Amino acid sequence: MTAVETASKEEIKKLQLARLRNTVEYALKTPFYAERLGGIGITRKEDIQTLADLKKIPYTSKDDLRNAFPYGMLSIPLEEVVRLHASSGTTGTPTVIYHNQQDLDAWTALSARSILCTGARRSDVFQNMMTYGLFTGGLGLHYGAEAAGLLVIPASSGNTKRQFKLMKDFSTTIVHATPSYMLHLASKMESEGIDLSDLFLKKALVGAEPHSEDIRRKIEELFSIDVYNSYGLSEMNGPGVAFECVRKQGMHVWEDNYIMEIIDCDSLDPVDDGQYGELVLTTLCRQATPLLRYRTRDITAVYPDKCTCGRTHRRIQRITGRTDDMLIINGVNVFPSQIEEVIMSMPEIGTNYQIVVQKMGALDKLIVKTEVGKNIFTDDTRDLKALSSRIAENLKVSISINPTIELHEPGFLPVSEGKAVRVIDERPGI
Repeated sequence: MTAVETASKEEIKKLQLARLRNTVEYALKTPFYAERLGGIGITRKEDIQTLADLKKIPYTSKDDLRNAFPYGMLSIPLEEVVRLHASSGTTGTPTVIYHNQQDLDAWTALSARSILCTGARRSDVFQNMMTYGLFTGGLGLHYGAEAAGLLVIPASSGNTKRQFKLMKDFSTTIVHATPSYMLHLASKMESEGIDLSDLFLKKALVGAEPHSEDIRRKIEELFSIDVYNSYGLSEMNGPGVAFECVRKQGMHVWEDNYIMEIIDCDSLDPVDDGQYGELVLTTLCRQATPLLRYRTRDITAVYPDKCTCGRTHRRIQRITGRTDDMLIINGVNVFPSQIEEVIMSMPEIGTNYQIVVQKMGALDKLIVKTEVGKNIFTDDTRDLKALSSRIAENLKVSISINPTIELHEPGFLPVSEGKAVRVIDERPGI
């Protein structure tokens, strides 16, 4: 555990102020922030006197990044940039984040810190099952694991047969994957002839998708391992923004690298610790693409108490949903995480599910498709009908909507090699 991880609140705030002023200095070199900050009278870093001055700065949004494409957010000469990461851009203009070598070194150090706080050691073998490329998930923890001294297997995503072979051949002890892919691996163990005794797995670091506590417990039970939640987004570098420690009592946001705010989703005013709202982040150690008060759209809350591990950096609860993936069904606000929490708490449910929303006349129709255990499919359909009714009843209690339930055999629903596609909204104009 490094000294900065246990720094006092006053020490962290002093560090944040110094780094915020440097961030503003770099931000003023970008076309976007030069105009935005100049419009409110901030023209030099000395205009930031206290951390409270951050509140004077307007929020930055994903649309701002898109509108600034390709170089409106770049603060340094192009010849000093050594890497970029970008969204796929398949649905419009991509968002691009540039890095110089200092940025990558800082990100690597954070990723290493994150991995070590889960109890990882130099003797561990780290199999990275996240996608490599423009997506930040693979490369982010790859370099962090190397810096932490672990043996890294850059397996990337997919090819389940090869993943199992690598795990057996090299005695993999830690894997990094999406929660949905971990469930997929578990569902394929029998068909691939894999027994838990064939593996040396101790931990899984999961991220890239919001997931419930029930999903974590299911993965832990299926593999007999510890599963650690993580949080990151490409606009803030990627994985390594926040990580669970060995206590698994929430994710520590590394406050020497980020200033965290939680705001009300409607009024955009700050909320108290313990109250849910939208997470807003400011980079403190990135030069090439500084971001001030970036609205992540992710919904969470700050734990009001200190972690028993001794780290002083505040913790956030698992992401419960996003302000922009909320489904409005017949006037009712529904988050996919609410549905997942219900169905994954039922032991009969398998490892994959999908939510479909359709328009039936003037009304919306919610369909929940889920895989169930093979033993459920028998000649007696009464068991299926009873399970379907029970799922529907449990969901209605949680989301106030009566859904249609479709039960399928294991392997029926599609499996994604990257982030799982859990929601399909087929309503016109959506």
